[in-house]
Amino acid sequence: MNIQSKLPNVGTTIFTVMSALANEHQAINLSQGFPNFDCAPELRNLVNKYLQTGFNQYAPMGGAPVLTEKLAHKIQKLYGANVNPKTEITITAGGTQALFTAITTFIKSGDEVVLIEPAYDSYGPSIEVCGGVVVPYEMKVPDFKIDWNELEELMNDRTKMLIINTPHNPTGSILLEKDLKIIEALAEKYDLIVLSDEVYEHLIYDEEQHQSVLRFPKLFQRSLAVYSFGKTFHSTGWKMGYCVAPEHLMKEFRKVHQFNVFSVNSFVQYAIAEYLEEESTYLSLNNFYQEKRDFFLDKIKDSKLRPIKCAGTYFQLVDYSEISDEPEFEFAKRMTTEFGVAVIPVSAFYTKKINQKVVRICFAKTEDLLEEAAELICKI
Repeated sequence: MNIQSKLPNVGTTIFTVMSALANEHQAINLSQGFPNFDCAPELRNLVNKYLQTGFNQYAPMGGAPVLTEKLAHKIQKLYGANVNPKTEITITAGGTQALFTAITTFIKSGDEVVLIEPAYDSYGPSIEVCGGVVVPYEMKVPDFKIDWNELEELMNDRTKMLIINTPHNPTGSILLEKDLKIIEALAEKYDLIVLSDEVYEHLIYDEEQHQSVLRFPKLFQRSLAVYSFGKTFHSTGWKMGYCVAPEHLMKEFRKVHQFNVFSVNSFVQYAIAEYLEEESTYLSLNNFYQEKRDFFLDKIKDSKLRPIKCAGTYFQLVDYSEISDEPEFEFAKRMTTEFGVAVIPVSAFYTKKINQKVVRICFAKTEDLLEEAAELICKI
């Protein structure tokens, strides 16, 4: 059978590779982005409550109204945006499904999409499946900042979409208000759709404020913003997220969503809706994860790894150039097999081959595990 792959250059993800290597060598796995602790018992109890009381049939395609209404209230309070819960919010099977649906809804063959790299690994393949063209803009060490004049040089009349991610995985950098205003101007100038990956919206540190596209009314009219309950509530295995977009974009998004997933499991939606009534469940996350970041940084301060500022997410980049000149993947493998700590090479998040001697560490772990990993790191 003559099968022509839509993704001929895609193999096993770096996360699967490094986690398998960690398991093989009994290394501490700080590579994949998931917590090693469970979600709150209150949330688990609510899930069980709604499961046992019969919320087990299809939810409405856009999401359970009780949940979308809670989210609309949350959005108004945090970002000052009045979002219609019936027509501008869709509950999805995780953030990645929302991203894929947004891309496949609007990208056609030949459309160009500007990616800011290093980039989450699902963006590029999702674009390519649609016949779109990835146009990468490379952020680089030491600060992973964006030169907007250089990025604009990549845009033309074929550019259909700009994908942004703030707080940013894997770098931990954030976009500021001035950045969003520039994006707003670029979107209008080039008639762009902006896909904003904001799954780490509550994981932002040092008293900074998350700058969502929802804060900027003109920009929001051209944007789809994606969020993740899994990242927020330490329940990545549930695959629960949502997308927020103006009605004219959401109408098209739902056309694809209904034939892709249609609706998301109902009892978890009702549980999350009730859990959201207590705002501290998400407003305290910045302090919770900043303590973990600071704890880990203190424990590795005497190592030869040089931390790069982490302003958000639960990922910490470190520069290993004082230890080795190896390419990032080779060093990441050696950290796993010889030193007992699995990490991710940042080069895996770029389209082109690049070696900046930087690896990504996930600190969404218990302090005892972080301390054990730090002891091993300090021996390198």
